[in-house]
Amino acid sequence: DALISDKITPSEWGQHLGQSSSSLINASTWGLMLTGRILKEKDEEGLASTMRSMVKRMGEPVIRTAVGQAMKELGRQFVLGTNIEKAIARAKTMEAKGYTYSYDMLGESARTEKDAIKYHIAYSDAITALAPYCKSDSIHRNPGISVKLSALHPRYEIGKKDRVMSELTSRVFGLALLARSANMNFNIDAEEMDRLDLSLDVIEEVLSNPALAGWDGFGVVVQSYQHRASFVIDWLYMLAKKLDRKITVRLVKGAYWDAEIKRAQVMGLEGFPVFTRKVNSDVSYLSNARRLLDMTDHIYPQFASHNAHTVTAIMEMAVSQRVSRKNYELQRLHGMGESLHNTVVKQEKVSCRIYAPVGAHSDLLAYLVRRLLENGSNSSFVNQIVDDSISPEQIAADPFAKVRDLGDAIENPYLTKPKDIFAGVRLNSKGWDHTDIPTIDALDEQRGKFRTHQWQAHPLIEGHQSTAEAKPVFNPADPSEQIGTLVRATAEDVEKALAASAEGFAQWSGKPVEERSAILKRVGELYEAHASEFFAIATREAGKTMLDGIGEVREAVDFAYYYAAEAERIEMEAKEEREARGTIACISPWNFPLAIFSGQIFAALAAGNAVVAKPAGPTGIMAFRAVQLMHEAGVPEAAIQLLPGSGSVVGTPITSDPRIAGVCFTGSTDTAQTINRAMAATLSPHAPLIAETGGLNAMIVDSTALPEQAVRDIISSSFQSAGQRCSALRMLYVQDDIFDKVLEMLKGRHPTIVVGQPLGLVNRYRSGYR
Repeated sequence: DALISDKITPSEWGQHLGQSSSSLINASTWGLMLTGRILKEKDEEGLASTMRSMVKRMGEPVIRTAVGQAMKELGRQFVLGTNIEKAIARAKTMEAKGYTYSYDMLGESARTEKDAIKYHIAYSDAITALAPYCKSDSIHRNPGISVKLSALHPRYEIGKKDRVMSELTSRVFGLALLARSANMNFNIDAEEMDRLDLSLDVIEEVLSNPALAGWDGFGVVVQSYQHRASFVIDWLYMLAKKLDRKITVRLVKGAYWDAEIKRAQVMGLEGFPVFTRKVNSDVSYLSNARRLLDMTDHIYPQFASHNAHTVTAIMEMAVSQRVSRKNYELQRLHGMGESLHNTVVKQEKVSCRIYAPVGAHSDLLAYLVRRLLENGSNSSFVNQIVDDSISPEQIAADPFAKVRDLGDAIENPYLTKPKDIFAGVRLNSKGWDHTDIPTIDALDEQRGKFRTHQWQAHPLIEGHQSTAEAKPVFNPADPSEQIGTLVRATAEDVEKALAASAEGFAQWSGKPVEERSAILKRVGELYEAHASEFFAIATREAGKTMLDGIGEVREAVDFAYYYAAEAERIEMEAKEEREARGTIACISPWNFPLAIFSGQIFAALAAGNAVVAKPAGPTGIMAFRAVQLMHEAGVPEAAIQLLPGSGSVVGTPITSDPRIAGVCFTGSTDTAQTINRAMAATLSPHAPLIAETGGLNAMIVDSTALPEQAVRDIISSSFQSAGQRCSALRMLYVQDDIFDKVLEMLKGRHPTIVVGQPLGLVNRYRSGYR
């Protein structure tokens, strides 16, 4: 009902009426058009309003039926059948015309072991159901199956490589063996770039199994929009040659372009893993098609395209390279490119295979969105071919000529490179690709230098050395491993730091804004230069993963660059001279020992204040190294002083001393209230308290959400970015259909779940939330 209200009412359905050859779709359009008019009418008083209200109430079941039918018709356009049996039956019409099929069981990825088992069974059942239809001696004339590796394992990621190589390979091998017994083509589908290396490892392991020797039915999908496409093809050819067998390679343009672009920007990578112009992908496709046609001794190429120019070029290249039509095939998606491929099959007698998704309509969403994005793109051949304003010559223009005309503008100027996303304002922090094997190896080598390193941390106070005893610090993941020592500040140390901060404030605030900003930028550079050490400390002292460590450093560096740029901007825009406040007390939490610790300090320093900083008890070593680098960058030692220690010895004095001009605190609400009361009693009434306190974040997951995405966001929010160690999960409002999935993913991670009552906002939906 909410979907109808949000999406049906404002749409102009009338313009679509009569545009389809399907009477059912036209009837649905008529119903949607009337529905929209009924629901759109403004409330009026009297009989008309009453009648309209009655029609609206009585019409809801009818409206739901019409919308449901319209959605099913849309699904039928792109999905061959809701199960493999129905898909096989529906495929017979096109098979009679000379087509073969490759069946894809819908399911984007497994989030739990239960999901993986379900998909594994679905693939097994599909192969078994298709086996009786594999009647040809040639494997390439028989139906095939396409498999997603991400659907077969819930932790299909580089960080779990050992598990993947043990568990996932055995599942893929089992399916491949079943396909071999049926003389069926078995294809591994392409997915996002971050798992390409891992997928090649899985493919090599499975294909090298002696039980598959002599079988030519194993296949791999390669995406031509990726820079590594040609190298992957060469690697596959060498693997097939080494194993002395033939494999199939399906060449596609690629389906995750927007996600790859955004991921690279978010991660701050050097560049993009995919071409940034469609015409470059077109050239890559044709270049790799030629490459594949030169490899037909060990590769059976499958060219998937709906572009008439591309298809024609492939057939021309095959002739010029003397490749027989029986040694390659063309492919299209079910519901797309029908007229083109019908012409090719009838006139050119080239083999054509239809890639056909199979699954329930509830599994359609993610696949459908990709298809709609591809068809809706202004540069899409499928879109342009029906646009009368674009001439045939434009549509069929030579992509190589287009690329040559680009000259130095080979890259898309409208796509900002990750390092330049804040260009003109500030630098972006450097990123590390934790899914790239060479990058991981380099990071492991650099971190390895600190594997047994022992840090000696202590208070950093201008002109004073603490005499307190150094206490050992242990790895929280391995309490037997000492990682160094830490001297905790005493009451004397606190007094010395507060006394020195007055001189530090005078010295630092007297510097021009430009000089302070330059020093903060230098801190950011030093953080990046010492990133491998910070990664090691994050793991050994704070129990963080490599991914968390990268996040720590990047966020801290971003804070340095951001506050430096903001200080300059504010100074330039200020209509009157601004003065710094004095000494700011900064108290940071354990869960972001570098990022939040540094962010508080950089904000205060950028404005010209001096800082006394109290890090969280468990992460004093990280804070010690950070402050050392601040001093190395040029911040005076008296302007940023470090006081590791307890709340009673350090926290209370620096939040209640009249010499403190403000407090920046991140932690619990109760502690913030205690600080607030102490400040009210002893500090200047003008001294601000900037407090970011612990609270519960509500997440509402409604009926339009993709369950896998929702679950991933919930898990990430609760256990990764939040760094929670408490026994209660952040508050969730979860719709019933994904509740069990959430519970299963949480199993073994947390002892308790806090479940809130539905919010008023949720109540407008007529479905249960738990």
